[in-house]
This record gives sequence, structure tokens and C-alpha cells, in this order.
Amino acid sequence: MPAYDGKSELHPCALCGGLIFKPALKCEGFSFVRCKCCALVQRNPQPDKNEIIERYSGIYGKDYLSYEIKNETAFLKLQQFALKDAGFARLEKTFLTAAQKPAVLDIGCATGALLENLREHGWNVTGVEISPCAEYAKDERKLDVRNVPLEDSNFLDSSFDVVLASHLIEHLNNPETFLAEVYRILKNDGYVFITTPNISGFQARLFGGRWRSAIFDHLYLFSKKTLSKMLKAAGFKIESCHTWGGLAAGAAPLWLKKIADSSAKRFGFGDVMIMRAKKQ
Repeated sequence: MPAYDGKSELHPCALCGGLIFKPALKCEGFSFVRCKCCALVQRNPQPDKNEIIERYSGIYGKDYLSYEIKNETAFLKLQQFALKDAGFARLEKTFLTAAQKPAVLDIGCATGALLENLREHGWNVTGVEISPCAEYAKDERKLDVRNVPLEDSNFLDSSFDVVLASHLIEHLNNPETFLAEVYRILKNDGYVFITTPNISGFQARLFGGRWRSAIFDHLYLFSKKTLSKMLKAAGFKIESCHTWGGLAAGAAPLWLKKIADSSAKRFGFGDVMIMRAKKQ
């Protein structure tokens, strides 16, 4: 995967504003640091925001589209499993029995497979996607997908009952600004579901800089504690957090992987987490 060629900038910690960091993960050609005040793990300095947008909308974005089309069935199943763990089905039943058709926004919706599924269930669906996947979702699935970052989408206040963001927040320069915008566009008592790698999980601790989520494109690596703090700072109430993934496929014999996966889900030290939070 190609690296950014442009400038990098030092950022204050997105969670506490701190400027003192210590080494966290040393990877091949880059590294992550940990804020000494709040423990948020991050790339710092970071690539420029406009360069990141160009990366996903340019040549690399075309490769990303092919990758998403090839894997969208598997990715959809993973998203559905995660949402089920987070209690989405119960909330969906409540929303769909209301007089007004509920509205959902999927940020980083890729090819729109999940949105298409939710539309079939009865939701009003909208997506945000900065890569060429947006055009695919619009042309092939006839979805309303905005091909700009969330902050430039100009949604009205209190537009959505539910906001989904799967494997997105770790890619953003300013996750705190992103969550503030999510809070603004959610209706009162609306919900946000955030899915992201879990640096407090077993695999991250085991593999360190070789962890599969310690990659160049990830600017932040959240723990349950740091993601919870950031959501609370934006005004949300945390309602649940679930994790999954004990060992990666091929990392251990199948019998051991099954035990590790089951334990990770049961005791909350999985490789990936989904957090459900409510706008108070």
C-alpha cells in the first residue's frame, strides 16, 4: 500500500489536547505514540487532511473500489453480526413501528451494501463516502450517497435517528470534530454505532507493532476507555460495548482459534469493538 508523499503535521491529542507523547508501537516505516495524559494512541505527526482525501478519491480509491466490491458480501455479514451484538435489531423494531419512517446515515458506506439492506427493511437511507465507491453505490444501488466528508455534507440539525460508522473513525485527523458533527445531525435520543479496532484487545497486546490494525492508514487506535471518553466528551451516553476476534485466521490451530474467539467475545478483549452511544 503506497505511503503519503506530502507533509506531515504535529497535532495536539484529539482527546485531551496534550502535546507530550511517548512511543507506543513501532511499525515498518512509521510508528504510533501514546498521549502521556490520556493514553490515546495515535500517529503524530500525521498526514495532511487534504492529502488523505485525495488518497481515497484518487488512484488508490479505484483499487479500494475493486477491493470493496470483491469483499462486500463478507463485510456485510460482519457488519450485521456486529450490529446484532450491539442491540441494533431491538432498536430497529422500535423505530420501524413508529409513525414516521426512521432515517439512518452510514458514514464510510463503501459500496452501499448495508444501506441497501436497511432500505429493504424500511429505513430512509443516506450514505457518506469519499472514495469512488460512492458513484458505484449511487449508480448500481440508486442510493443517496454524498461524495464529500461528513463535515462538508451540510446535513440539517437532527436529521437522523441512527448514525453508523464502521472502521472509519481511526482514519480521521479530527475524530473529536467528527463526533461533534454526528451529535449535531442526530435527533434527540438518536444513536450512533462506532466500530473500530480495539488496541486494548488481546491481539494488539500480543503482536504490538505487527498487529494487523497497526497500519499506515490508521491515524488513531482506540481502546474501550479512550473511545468512551471521546464519545462522552461529545455529549453522548455510552450504552454498550462489545468486542470480537481472539486470534486472526491462520495465527493458530482452528481449535485454539475457536476458544480464543469465544473467550474474547465473552470477556471483552476482542480485536475489534462496536460501541453504541445515545444522544442525550
